[in-house]
Amino acid sequence: MAKEIDWNFYSAAEYPGFNSKVWTYQDMNPNSKGEFATGVLRLKAQYGQPVLMRMYNGLPKDGRDTQGFGISQCSTHLHNAHNPPESDGGPMRFYDSGQWFDYWYPNIRAGFASTHKTGTYHPNGKWCPGDWKETQSTLWFHDHRMDFTAQNVYKGLASFYTLFSDDIKLDTDDETTGLRLPSGKYDIPMLFTDKVFDQTGQMFFDSFNIEGILGDQQTVNFKIKPYLTVERRKYRFRFLDAGPSRYIELSVTSPNAKIVAPVMTRIANCGNLLPKAQVVTSIRLGAAERADVIIDFGAKDSKGNYLYPAGTIFYLENRLEQRNGKAPTGKILASSANTQLLQFQISGAATVDNSAALATLQTQVMVPFPDRSKNPVKIKRKFDFGTKNGAWVVNGNIFSPNLISAYPIEGSQEEWTLTSGSGWGHPLHIHHEEFQITQRNGAKPTALDDLSRKDVVRIGDASQGTKNTSSLTFTMQFRDWCGDYPMHCHNTVHEDHGMMIRFKIVPPTDPNAGK
Repeated sequence: MAKEIDWNFYSAAEYPGFNSKVWTYQDMNPNSKGEFATGVLRLKAQYGQPVLMRMYNGLPKDGRDTQGFGISQCSTHLHNAHNPPESDGGPMRFYDSGQWFDYWYPNIRAGFASTHKTGTYHPNGKWCPGDWKETQSTLWFHDHRMDFTAQNVYKGLASFYTLFSDDIKLDTDDETTGLRLPSGKYDIPMLFTDKVFDQTGQMFFDSFNIEGILGDQQTVNFKIKPYLTVERRKYRFRFLDAGPSRYIELSVTSPNAKIVAPVMTRIANCGNLLPKAQVVTSIRLGAAERADVIIDFGAKDSKGNYLYPAGTIFYLENRLEQRNGKAPTGKILASSANTQLLQFQISGAATVDNSAALATLQTQVMVPFPDRSKNPVKIKRKFDFGTKNGAWVVNGNIFSPNLISAYPIEGSQEEWTLTSGSGWGHPLHIHHEEFQITQRNGAKPTALDDLSRKDVVRIGDASQGTKNTSSLTFTMQFRDWCGDYPMHCHNTVHEDHGMMIRFKIVPPTDPNAGK
């Protein structure tokens, strides 16, 4: 359920009673101790096992009056999921306080009713409905109420939905099977989001800022500068930039010049396992982008000795300079207390690590690109993201609930080109299916974070490094369900002020098909 609670973003020991009113999700299924989880939740699901999630709106009916922002109406979007439109949590499918909605999540791979009706076989011989190369991993759910997405998500309505693929023994939630990824308590989601506080310590939202909101504090799972004690072994971290507007570039650093910080092995981009793992020193994310990484805190030298003594400290940092809500500069700042988001503290505890060696993950194929050659592109479209009369627009139009901007045919593949002028950055999200980037600024993409299936992509200023992107082209399929879905900027301040369209998937017999 969605409800209002008191939440302390600071250390309760250092700042007791420094509570803000936040809106958050609560799991109404009690744990073994009869307690209910609240805050940044994590729901686990498996392919082949559908989920019915009843979301009860328990927010106060006078929600906008309690702090001056947010609205007590819900529309819960399972971001990156392949779901029917009525369970997508679109911007107009909201409901009032005291009401509830049942969302059906089939947890089935794309193509099951169109391009891959007979299913597919994983190379290990396991069969599944749909295209196994469309397997997903790290999803999240958040509020999507039209005109109030930024305010409601900023207020706390954001959590994780992790989807496993034990049916084909891929990402199994068991580090002794499949890809053997770190599992259980060694698989940790981290939600990064900005917060602004007023003089009383209460969370504050500037409703008059339509460019993009940067906080005076960056939080990890709704906490300011927390620490995490880690054992000497490999961990999987699921990073999510929940915005509302800040881009982040994450890296692991060491305060001790004699100890080199561990590298990150990236295994997923957005909600999708990569074709092959990537060894990276930093990861840039726009709002709503995700990255799964593995970090080995139990690495040993050639003699079998631990590289990191007990008590070693590392920091997870965001060193990307961003001065306002428009876009980052692309400059990487020096490490400092201001850039530190979270502290890792290595314990001396010996522990069993059954997860795969990093060298194995870096050489084996995880999820290759789907073969789309049998579904040729027949329709090409262009969408320009800009401003008009002080409002955010797409193709010159501010968002209208009554306007459908495209009618893709169910089962088809299209080519879309997104453009944007200079001076701004836009992390753009398309509901329903992932896309594959074919061109960035007219050239074949080469950057690591373009070499995967995506559901969010950065265009505009400082999209990659210090380079801007004025044009980006990708192919996308529209399969299995008919109905309407949105495309929008996930700088949610831009979304709420008009930078969104809707498209409607229709059968080939529809009079608007292909328009």
